[in-house]
Amino acid sequence: MARKKKNNFWQQLEKPIFALAPMADVTDDAFRQMFARYGKPDVMFTEFVSTDGLCSVGRKNLLRELQYTESQRPIVAQIWGRDPKHYYETAKLIAKLKFDGIDINMGCPQKKEIAQKTCAALILEPKLAQEIVLATKRGAGHLPVSVKTRLGFDKIETERWLTDLLAVEPAAVTLHARTKKEMSEVPAHWGEINKAVKLRDRLGSKTLILGNGDIKSYAEGLRRIKETGADGVMVGRGAFGNPWFFTGKTLPDIPLQTKLEVLQEHAKLFEKNFKPRKNFATMKKHFKAYVSGFEGAAEIRAELMQVKSASEVASIVKKVLAKK
Repeated sequence: MARKKKNNFWQQLEKPIFALAPMADVTDDAFRQMFARYGKPDVMFTEFVSTDGLCSVGRKNLLRELQYTESQRPIVAQIWGRDPKHYYETAKLIAKLKFDGIDINMGCPQKKEIAQKTCAALILEPKLAQEIVLATKRGAGHLPVSVKTRLGFDKIETERWLTDLLAVEPAAVTLHARTKKEMSEVPAHWGEINKAVKLRDRLGSKTLILGNGDIKSYAEGLRRIKETGADGVMVGRGAFGNPWFFTGKTLPDIPLQTKLEVLQEHAKLFEKNFKPRKNFATMKKHFKAYVSGFEGAAEIRAELMQVKSASEVASIVKKVLAKK
């Protein structure tokens, strides 16, 4: 969609909003292109990129992680770090790269990021978190700044934490309906998303609220939006291996030939975009997602796990389809 220079694209989106979640080592440019082709969501995010790295001599290499195509718009760059000055400088850079928005990762629960007191650890430092949002907004200029986070760190603190975030007026907040401590090991607390929406309305905030966690189908996303009053949902693992997700189709709806041909297309695009920078083995997680739920899937997956190139994927697909 076209974006006027000073407009907040979030406010232009029709509701309900469906977003494709940023996922490390998953939502790269090739992955996003597949969704742009077969079932485009309302907004997409890059994998999270380090603000420290983008403010260092390693910037050139990291900039490759921020490549995107026009077909992916609106496209939001997700960033992470701890130093507000680096957020400011990174936001200026992202604006120059003509992204549609910037998202701050305050939700990743992985040990590496927590050890650096970044991502979900920022929930424990609300003043710093606010300073980071404000610094990013200053650097972003006309770009809207959003936040992806969780309900709390060791315990659910939706009201306390969201009140702190809303005070600095991000364009949108995506709430993964679990705490950092819970990782993804318990069912998402969707009742907290409803509490978040009510709090936002009570405070008179214009910030959009998106819920995230355990959305396995488009229909379930619609149901969660209706139940909670959220402006939309963000979908991660539920869309894995299903670039048709946002059309409302589930994988059983897709003919085997189509799934395998699109898998082959994905592998070819990945190789074209990232060879030799990324190991082709990264595609293996996608093989598992695409090739499941049908007779003979395990055998095909086993073969795909051995491949080292897109041409080998094509050979396996050709062989399988010849038998059908």
